[in-house]
Amino acid sequence: MKMTIRKEEEKDHKKVFSLVEEAFRDMEHSDHQEQFLVEKLRLSDAFIPELSLVAEDENGEIAGHILFTKITIEGDGESFQSLALAPVSVKPEFQNLGIGAKLILQGHHIAKELGYESVILIGHENYYPRFGYKKTSNFGISFPFDIPEENGMAIELVKDGLKNKKGVVKYPQEFGID
Repeated sequence: MKMTIRKEEEKDHKKVFSLVEEAFRDMEHSDHQEQFLVEKLRLSDAFIPELSLVAEDENGEIAGHILFTKITIEGDGESFQSLALAPVSVKPEFQNLGIGAKLILQGHHIAKELGYESVILIGHENYYPRFGYKKTSNFGISFPFDIPEENGMAIELVKDGLKNKKGVVKYPQEFGID
């Protein structure tokens, strides 16, 4: 199946809302609010239009979506810019076909081109390491809330992208995390 990864456009917003809702409907570790988070983040200062991507099949159907937004890592009086990957969504009938992987890899490529050096995420410990993600604890990075250590992950998009950038992840207010 041929998939095209492209920048999300305004005309895609309703389809993406439904797609995200559908993708997370049966997810055990979900608050089922991801579609609303995407909408809020699009309107925020953390939004990077080039890093809101869709996967479209040859019939123009949107099968997947990924969003990377600006975050900071704050520690020892310093602040370092990074990206949050949240969420990555694939329609249930298109799952396990490599669409999520294509979105992640293309997102990494664009983020690196835009000058970003790292990405932080909370995700499944058996999925993200295949893309080079490692536990954030390996880098001295933590979250402002409790999560299982194996679910907090980061990747350096460039060599030493997280070297000496220890601290706590600070999310945009749209994430609803204090």
